[in-house]
Amino acid sequence: METFFSLTAHVGIVLGIAVSSSYNVHSPTAFIIEGVFNSVLIYMSLVDLLATDFNNPKLQTNTKLQLMTYLALFLVQG
Repeated sequence: METFFSLTAHVGIVLGIAVSSSYNVHSPTAFIIEGVFNSVLIYMSLVDLLATDFNNPKLQTNTKLQLMTYLALFLVQG
């Protein structure tokens, strides 16, 4: 995975620079696309972080901690 990331990250950066120089950054379409990409990135990051926490053996064996964690998650999302 590290090798794949190190090889593809530079390609993604070059593509991002090429695309960003070919359109108007202040257009409504650009704002929508940027917002969608940012929200997908945040969603993926949070899902990865939450999955790690919810798979923790300490959390899975403690019912009270599970309920408090689920409650906190629902309150933050609401």
